[in-house]
Amino acid sequence: MRLLFKQRMFSWFDSYDIYNEDGDVVFEVKGVLSWGHCLKIFDPHGTELGVVKEEVFSFLPRFALYENEQCVGQIRKEFTFFRPSFTLDFRGWDIEGDFFEFDYRVTDCSGRLVMAASKELFRWTDTYVLDIADPADALHCLMVMLAIDAAKCSAGNDD
Repeated sequence: MRLLFKQRMFSWFDSYDIYNEDGDVVFEVKGVLSWGHCLKIFDPHGTELGVVKEEVFSFLPRFALYENEQCVGQIRKEFTFFRPSFTLDFRGWDIEGDFFEFDYRVTDCSGRLVMAASKELFRWTDTYVLDIADPADALHCLMVMLAIDAAKCSAGNDD
């Protein structure tokens, strides 16, 4: 399954439209006023599916992932010099990013690829392509990528 994750150009808070390969909106993400990033994920009918919320009292960006108002995991940026490094405490997944913070790979505990994400260059807004192995993981993969994008924004890396 392929999703196109595209930030809206004119919005007061972070907001994104998530499209499938046919160009249909499958998720809508709305930023809400809070301390730190708080991104709510909705289906096309307006039902809230999940929340990515930054935990503001931490040295490096850290985000809690919520589904049905229950915390289901956490992602945090680690201190490194040359490569972006994130620790993912969620479903036994691991994440690895490239030097330029454009490409990410998420694998499960057996090494199976869960998601490959790539940032599209030369766009007015942040745009990512998410290639997801199992469509049932789409919401969770989106939550992870939203947290990574928000962590880059918090660190001032809004390339």
